[in-house]
Amino acid sequence: MTRASENTVETALSAFGLSARSVAPLGSYHDACYTVETSAGRFVLKISPPEQDEAIIALETSVVDRILAAEPDLPLPAYRRSASDLPYAAVEVNGSPRYARVLDFVDGLHYADLRPRTRQLRESLGHLLARLDRALLDFSHPAQDRYFEWDLAHAGDAAKLTGTIADDERRRGIEAIFRTHAEKVVPQLGRVRKSVVHSDANDYNLLVNIDPSGKTRIAALLDFGDVVQTHLINELAIACAYVMMDEGDPIAAASDVVRSYNRDLPLTEAEIEILYPLALTRLAMSATFSARWRSLNPEGAGDEYHTISEKAVWALLDALEDVHPRFATYAFRHACGLAPCALSLAVASFLKSHAPATPLTALDPRTTPTHTIDLSAGSSDPAAREIEADPITWSRAVREQIDASGAEVGIGRYDEARACYSSSQFQKGDSEPRTVHLGIDLFAPAGAAVQAPLDGTVHSLGDNRLPLDYGPTVILEHALPDGQPFFSLYGHLSRTTLRDLEPGRRIAAGEPFGTLGDPKENGGWPPHLHFQIITDLLDHEGDFSGVCRAGERAIWNSLCPDPNTLIGLPAGRTDSCMDSATVLKKRSRFIGPNLSLAYRAPLHIVRGRGAYLFDVNGHRFLDCVNNVAHVGHSHPRVVEAIASQAAVLNTNTRYLHENIVRYAERLSATLPDPLRVCFFVNSGSEANDLALRMARAHTGGVDCLVLGSAYHGHLTNLIDVSPYKSRGPGGAGAPSYVHELSAPDTFRGPHADADDPPAAYASEAAAALRDLDGRRRLAAFIAESALSCAGQILLPDGYLKSVYQSVRDAGGVCIADEVQVGFGRIGSHFWVFESQGVVPDIVTMGKPIGNGHPIGAVVTTPEIAASFANGMEYFNTYGGNPVSCAAGVAVLDVIRDEGLQEQASQVGAHLLSDLRSLADSHSVIGDVRGRGLFIGIELVIPGTRRPASRIADYVINRLRETGVLMSTDGPDHNVLKFKPPMVFGDIESRTLLRRLEAVLKETFVASFSAG
Repeated sequence: MTRASENTVETALSAFGLSARSVAPLGSYHDACYTVETSAGRFVLKISPPEQDEAIIALETSVVDRILAAEPDLPLPAYRRSASDLPYAAVEVNGSPRYARVLDFVDGLHYADLRPRTRQLRESLGHLLARLDRALLDFSHPAQDRYFEWDLAHAGDAAKLTGTIADDERRRGIEAIFRTHAEKVVPQLGRVRKSVVHSDANDYNLLVNIDPSGKTRIAALLDFGDVVQTHLINELAIACAYVMMDEGDPIAAASDVVRSYNRDLPLTEAEIEILYPLALTRLAMSATFSARWRSLNPEGAGDEYHTISEKAVWALLDALEDVHPRFATYAFRHACGLAPCALSLAVASFLKSHAPATPLTALDPRTTPTHTIDLSAGSSDPAAREIEADPITWSRAVREQIDASGAEVGIGRYDEARACYSSSQFQKGDSEPRTVHLGIDLFAPAGAAVQAPLDGTVHSLGDNRLPLDYGPTVILEHALPDGQPFFSLYGHLSRTTLRDLEPGRRIAAGEPFGTLGDPKENGGWPPHLHFQIITDLLDHEGDFSGVCRAGERAIWNSLCPDPNTLIGLPAGRTDSCMDSATVLKKRSRFIGPNLSLAYRAPLHIVRGRGAYLFDVNGHRFLDCVNNVAHVGHSHPRVVEAIASQAAVLNTNTRYLHENIVRYAERLSATLPDPLRVCFFVNSGSEANDLALRMARAHTGGVDCLVLGSAYHGHLTNLIDVSPYKSRGPGGAGAPSYVHELSAPDTFRGPHADADDPPAAYASEAAAALRDLDGRRRLAAFIAESALSCAGQILLPDGYLKSVYQSVRDAGGVCIADEVQVGFGRIGSHFWVFESQGVVPDIVTMGKPIGNGHPIGAVVTTPEIAASFANGMEYFNTYGGNPVSCAAGVAVLDVIRDEGLQEQASQVGAHLLSDLRSLADSHSVIGDVRGRGLFIGIELVIPGTRRPASRIADYVINRLRETGVLMSTDGPDHNVLKFKPPMVFGDIESRTLLRRLEAVLKETFVASFSAG
């Protein structure tokens, strides 16, 4: 700051009874702005330019006073009163009169700099603006009708400046926006309300605060220097223009603001109609004024605050080229609770009264045997299981379903979320995939005639891009009684159809006008008709979207109402599955309340395939935590083994059956001698409970050594030996026979800084056994071979060897809990205990053993098995049944045949290396540990080893929003745990890394990483 500037600031502050301790300039478009530290606190000082009229200053301050009087809790910085009891003061700068204002300083982050911006935050902005505008509806001031060049009412003046835009293509785009404003908006302005408004809710005038959990809120709306009386809808249009910037789905972002604004200050239909064009006009004005400033400052000299939004404006305008203006208006109508496309109601009513007498195809689905092909996210049918299938494979699966059903016509449902459309073939980048089907498919033989359901005219023809589009397509135009047009689309036709038709040709109801194409004409797709009703073609010809994003479902269903009205399929043939809200409501009524749901926004998962899960909307999620589906969700070999055996026999083990002995032989062959006697149960919990019974029968002891934060199951005995539960919420603590050792955490455990951490941790076992002092007898030491709930901890080298020796010297047995970590997960060994160079006395298994089928196992030595055979029969009704054993054999076969242990080793090594590199640039990652596909990422407060639990919770919930499923573990829930299905490969690894890195760069996490 120059000395002259310092004198000006001091003079201005003195008028408000303040003296500055420090001063720092702020960027601003009109005023000279400063942050000032004073003995009374921190403030913002604004000094007007020399030409500023006092009446405008009075208008600005009066507006704020009025709003805060009506809505005192709105986050607006209040003005400090001057010595003359005004919210401003006259000051002189170099002989020129200026006006100074002092406002409360609000700390926060500019909305423009926040990543990500949440729906809740955008809705809070709409709520704020609506309350602000509501408070000003009857406000008036002598200066409110001033001329202000940024006022959207003066867009015509800005349009005269487009010559300063150097790029010809960009200039033509801006001119087109101004023409639309003149032709479409200006004639409507007489129908909308006027009021005094803030008129500049841009992304640098909004401050945001982030609470400790990562939730965001509007901390302040700044700068009332643009206050003017104009059309009320301009307020919302300006906010929408800036809210759309840097958003993957700008219309959805704007809709959030519109939705909440409308709740507090309802919009008229006329206002909604011009809202989107007005938002575009604001962007056009911003681009034009930035270009003008650059033309006046060719060297870039001066305050570049004038072009602060320029780059984001052009990027948004480019993105909006793909958005039809009427679609945006439909989205805003939906946000306001109106029918998105008003015409759709009339079309639906007309169709109901004009059900056709003739069918769409030569095979009438109303009278011909049909089979509904379930292509939804919840399907178990072969076609739906082919997530990444090419059209030929998909075609074959569909045909097999129809043939197996004995039907002649297959039906693909309307409004069905199709998981196959979430595959890489159909998805663009990381955007929400278009999964919801907007028509009805009728699968019939190639060459079948296609007939018009209504009188119409050929609107347009297209031979569309294959293999992912319709191929040869016809669109017919129809008319309502009042002359309003609507359309019907027929996709996957023959090329002969296109040769025989031309636009404008009349087609009578019932007239055949085409035939179904064969797979060669349609990119390998099975012969079928895609039939769709369209109320607004959005200026398309020969093609139209046949699927939509689930988030836009209501809008597209309005544009494309249910075509079954014209097909006449029986009730129930097109029904979809239960919606998420209904499931959640029924769950809360009928399911125990302590059965928790994962994530803040619960997932409605309906199917899985490989390393992926799919929700009810067909969205795909990369599963990084589901170690139960060990060889991949719905692995076809496991499914086939279960189904085939269940179709023949499933009974208990009191009868001879080869499956149990075959599986016992195969399972014991993976273990070192003398572990070869098998007991089968239903779960890992049952396995651990049985292992404790065996240990006590063999030793005559009761006492157990356990590790801190261990979890071994949910049965009563197991809660006692699971500090994760007994010391957690609702736990009663461990009973006297349980002796807890520290989990050997070498990152931040109690002996992490010891000279020899493994020895220090192992010495606790010897000390605990000495304390028994002959008064009690040890039964067992039970421990996971790698610690899961304790925070994904690999035991330090030599730890188990030392502890096992101490336990055996005391007469106890050693139980290796491999429920979560076995079956090749760590890559280097099939069983994790092998990596420690030990052989336990009892091994327990569950979860991955049957790929989700309820089976568990205990394998022990002949000696311990003999001790357990004490006269009391051991029988488990379902343990070792033929179906479970078939599943177990299939899992072992898949691990071997697909090389999953070797893949875990290779993929895990690369992933660990990449995660450690990521930790180098993100100090919130304190430790990365693990082996194979068993990895823990511990998040800490940077510069410390204190747990960053809230950051971890934020990260897993944000990852879930990006389509990656992880969860937390460890006593402080600050460790991101990674235990995916073993089919997790390099592609999945890259996806995880890319999305994790993106989340770590987000504002909330990055602020911690910066310390």
